[in-house]
Amino acid sequence: MKIISRIIWTIILIALFGFALKNSQIVTLEYFLGYEFTAPLVLLLFGFFLAGGILGCLAMVPMVFRHRRDISKHKKTIAEIEKERQADQKASLQPPPPDSV
Repeated sequence: MKIISRIIWTIILIALFGFALKNSQIVTLEYFLGYEFTAPLVLLLFGFFLAGGILGCLAMVPMVFRHRRDISKHKKTIAEIEKERQADQKASLQPPPPDSV
């Protein structure tokens, strides 16, 4: 399985390298107020791809913290239920008090 995954990653790397070689022409990115940025097309595409990935990860941060908080609440609830169950089991194992006559 490792060999297959390495072959796939090698093919992807070669494809991306070929993409970079074919898109090396210089492009100008124009901003507001007359600002311009000139760079090879492949670097701009990579930069925007990277920025999109970072923004996507940052967008997931609140959801991750919410899930962690929910998990800790559920763990506390499970611990309380386990304590109650163990207390019930101990109570059922104790002999009943003797009847006083």
